[in-house]
Amino acid sequence: MPATRAEADFIRGRAAAECALTLKAHGFEPDLIIGHPGWGETLFLREIFPGARQVIHGEFYYRTQGADVDFDPEFGLPSMDERFRIHAKNATMALAYSEADRIVCPTPFQASTLPEVFQARVRLIHEGVDTDHIRPRTEARLTLADGRVLDSSIPVITFINRHLEPLRGFHTFVRALPKVLAQVPEAQVVVIGSGEPGGYGALPPEGTTWKRHFLSEAGGALDLSRVHFTGRLPHDQMLAALCISAAHVYYTYPFVLSWSLLEAMACECLIIGSDTAPVRDAVRHEENGLLLDFFDVGALTQALVKA
Repeated sequence: MPATRAEADFIRGRAAAECALTLKAHGFEPDLIIGHPGWGETLFLREIFPGARQVIHGEFYYRTQGADVDFDPEFGLPSMDERFRIHAKNATMALAYSEADRIVCPTPFQASTLPEVFQARVRLIHEGVDTDHIRPRTEARLTLADGRVLDSSIPVITFINRHLEPLRGFHTFVRALPKVLAQVPEAQVVVIGSGEPGGYGALPPEGTTWKRHFLSEAGGALDLSRVHFTGRLPHDQMLAALCISAAHVYYTYPFVLSWSLLEAMACECLIIGSDTAPVRDAVRHEENGLLLDFFDVGALTQALVKA
């Protein structure tokens, strides 16, 4: 039901308000409130602290057309009831944005999803990347679960996605790999992410995960002895993988840009990305990366072989 999400947000907003009332009872009066509106926590804070200015994070405003929902018809288009549910997810965010003094968006694409009525309050300020810590390291090594050690002397392909889902191009990536591995016998592939249910996009077929689904589709054509699924890694190990990468694949529907892309760029990876609006905010084709048609498996294959 469309109202379910809004009700949950209002419940969380009330819980946050109770905490704020306790602070106020102890004499706390903030000058500034910074918050994320996605789960309702900021909804009632103007009532408690009317004099405080509010800076609200503008991560994404849901759309049923022209963004992630209708981008990839392979997995079906939303029914009208589903469109109602998605649109209703904006209800409490719109209320939060209406009370914000400023809305901070990380990227131009994410800012563009907000309705025109809020645009005058928007400021583009990305969270940034700690380039003192996240940088190229020639000495980097990645130890796999079987004890094998990979370094930059081996052509390593990297892919990072928490839930290995189509919204982040996992299907396009897996479909490109058989020919890449056949043409580059020494190549190794490191896939970082849990592969468990979850994520932002469509659910996998019942009884499976997207990881199992697409590996089953590939069948014997994919040499799994050279494709290493690490699961989630500690951050430093993830950075080590990026530092040894000969090519980092980052594909996404028109949705929130992943921090991992910027971190891969800070490690000076060769980025092979999808030619979609979020990626174009960070990557300029043949200047600081390569941009390819999201659905063109052959183009990704060729780019990885060349890399």
